[in-house]
Amino acid sequence: MSAHLGRRLRKGATSGAVVAAAVAALAASQAPEMTPPPTDNAGGDRAIGAGDAAPPSGDGSATGNSPYYTELPPLNTPNKPGVPPVKLPVITGPAQAGIPASVLAAYQRAEQSIRSTAPGCNLPWQLLAGIGKVESGQARGGQVDANGTTLSPILGPVLNGVGFANISDTDDGAFDGDRTHDRAVGPMQFIPSTWATWGQDANSDGKKDPNNIYDAAQAAGLYLCANDRNLALQADLDRAILSYNRSTEYLNTVMSWFEYYQRGTHQVPDGTGVLPVDRSDGRGQDNRPLPTSPLSPAPTTPGPKPSETGGPKPGPTKPGGPSDVTTPPTKPTPPVKPPVTPPTKPPVPPVVPPAVKVARLAVVSSGPLTATTESAFTKAPTVAALDAAGAPVTGVSIRFEITGTTDTRFSGGVTTATVTTGSAGIAAAPTLRAGEKTGSFTVRATVVGRGMDATVFTATVTERQADALARVGGDPLSATTGTTFGQSVQVKATDKGALAPGVLVTAVIADSTGTKESVDGPSFKDGVRTLVLKTDENGLISLPAILAGDKAGAYVLRLTAPGGGVTEIKLTVDAPTATPSPTPEPTSSGTGSPEASPSPSA
Repeated sequence: MSAHLGRRLRKGATSGAVVAAAVAALAASQAPEMTPPPTDNAGGDRAIGAGDAAPPSGDGSATGNSPYYTELPPLNTPNKPGVPPVKLPVITGPAQAGIPASVLAAYQRAEQSIRSTAPGCNLPWQLLAGIGKVESGQARGGQVDANGTTLSPILGPVLNGVGFANISDTDDGAFDGDRTHDRAVGPMQFIPSTWATWGQDANSDGKKDPNNIYDAAQAAGLYLCANDRNLALQADLDRAILSYNRSTEYLNTVMSWFEYYQRGTHQVPDGTGVLPVDRSDGRGQDNRPLPTSPLSPAPTTPGPKPSETGGPKPGPTKPGGPSDVTTPPTKPTPPVKPPVTPPTKPPVPPVVPPAVKVARLAVVSSGPLTATTESAFTKAPTVAALDAAGAPVTGVSIRFEITGTTDTRFSGGVTTATVTTGSAGIAAAPTLRAGEKTGSFTVRATVVGRGMDATVFTATVTERQADALARVGGDPLSATTGTTFGQSVQVKATDKGALAPGVLVTAVIADSTGTKESVDGPSFKDGVRTLVLKTDENGLISLPAILAGDKAGAYVLRLTAPGGGVTEIKLTVDAPTATPSPTPEPTSSGTGSPEASPSPSA
């Protein structure tokens, strides 16, 4: 009884201290998420003013504010305050500090996995242990099978609004067996709607099972890290715990177990963990009602009465007669059943994340990485993740990143991509595609969550080439000064006999020698005499109209392409043809005329 009373007294003291710290931390932030929660699921503990109302749907919590175990850690903590947390060999210690082997392995695996993918969260496994303690008593003391699945489903009460939130069915009874209302499910007590978002397959069995401790612990860790929380900060830690169950007493209880486990813990066989008793809704293990007088001592088997040991027992004396002694009939004592000891499983070693096993990244792809502009690379940067013994490591996340000044991108137009190694430990980057810029760049391969030097690949983008250029048909190009060449000019580019699309062809109007750009004579629009054009998908370019200019003479249209393709086309500008002047007609005069004008009459 004294231990129970002490636990109750400490609960009140701890609640006040932690509530003050939590409310102060929450009040210091103005972020929307920092709004203190309204009420807890028990109805007797409030996180803020009395005017707040509990959300009827249970929104904003992983558990739907389902009941939880309120029992606090014992006063004799594993280590004194201030002593660094100890590592976890299988040792003896306070019973409350023991965590079942599979459950402990699931917490540690979740911490390692999330630290490799979200290192900024700083998730400690002891926080998962604190939540697992108050939600399910560490999966009912570790009652799980070899895969970490509870031997029978762990279900919270029906969330029908009677004493709890009112949450209508969201999973058609798939997880909780209830097609009318939802119930919290599994060792970490997720409601089905939350599990639909956060559920994980941490043990790689192809299922997301809330009753599997590995899946549930991984999901709980990710849920606590949501919204870019840093759990090394007390304010973010408080927010994370309150997002699980919106109750200040819940926050206090979890924090008590969290700090208790930080001081030290040890591994115990599955099925032998200490089960909590007190629950926030006044019920015990498996939702059974608690005794009406929880502080009363447990009944014991009655011992022999004085009359049964041979001694006299006084009785009432009748007047005028001897004393009557009445001996009650003796009830047979029921046989005491020996305690059933669950089978002991061998300790399950903590699961090491694949990234931790990697000792080096070996280059698999060989040969230069080259491509021409606007084309795909035929090879991809490829690495193999190997451990210290040179064996491949499966399931490692490899990050590939493009660095440099070119516009080369992975498929989808991105510069980074993460690929998981397969059974041979190999990861190949997505297809690289060059843009319009030529030059060199690098691709860096690193192990996600592992502080190792990057494996670097060098790649080059070159111009597309054509080793031959030829005019497609057409008459000789000639024009008169001041006019436009009427003939069109189309040129085909080929490389090793194949059409060469996407090749940049330079067209220059040169002097008669074809060696330098002309300073007068023909030109393109606006006096431009040099153009760069790109061949189409058929390897063709069509030149714009050519103006003859004002100076007659011979000129050359010279076209060149990367790869050696060259062609020259003659341009002839003629002066306009002179038109002969017309012969003037003779003018009549008064003399020399074959006929004389008649003289006037007298």
